[in-house]
Amino acid sequence: MGRVLPYRLLTALILCFCGFSAAKAQDVVLPDEDPSGPPIFRHGIYCKGKAIWEGEEEWVYEIAEVLVFKELKFESVRQAKKYYKIARNIKIVYPIAVEIQHEVERQMAHLDSLPDKESRDAYTKEMEKKLKKDYTPRLKKLTFSQGKLLIKLIDRQLGRTSYQLIKQYMGGFKAGFYNTFASIFGASLKKQYDPEVDDRLTERCIMLIESGQM
Repeated sequence: MGRVLPYRLLTALILCFCGFSAAKAQDVVLPDEDPSGPPIFRHGIYCKGKAIWEGEEEWVYEIAEVLVFKELKFESVRQAKKYYKIARNIKIVYPIAVEIQHEVERQMAHLDSLPDKESRDAYTKEMEKKLKKDYTPRLKKLTFSQGKLLIKLIDRQLGRTSYQLIKQYMGGFKAGFYNTFASIFGASLKKQYDPEVDDRLTERCIMLIESGQM
């Protein structure tokens, strides 16, 4: 179990809503059963209605896309365990990141519709209080590594880092303030998601989650 999220980093994450073994090296093949648990999203089968097939009327069903990747092989048991840990963390954090995406998009659309700075400031303060109340209990349960993953996934879902969100809607001072505290604990609100290199295994897991295969 990793370290729990420090309070300051926890607060920064909440603000993102509102703008915010010594084994010999060997190939380790993933087992048939996924150790990270049952799927978050079920694989979709959709009824498309009836169609004529070989002269008879039959029901037609469409099965959602099935993703096929090359078999994962690792150089050590330790490397394989690292992947399993990533998979478990993603299954915990990814639904939160999706929720953040929807919440931010909804709140920002409302915020941008307000007529003046005074009303936007008032709404931001009200929203900040509500989000702290609603999300603090959930984010407190995240480990430190899960919190850092959430920062990256916010960038994936919204196309903007946590730092950029806070800066845009709450100003550069608060963005710098919370990023400084995050850096003390080895995190950065400026961290970007890199699906091609650094986060390629994370992206693989997310694609499998979205297709209902993990």
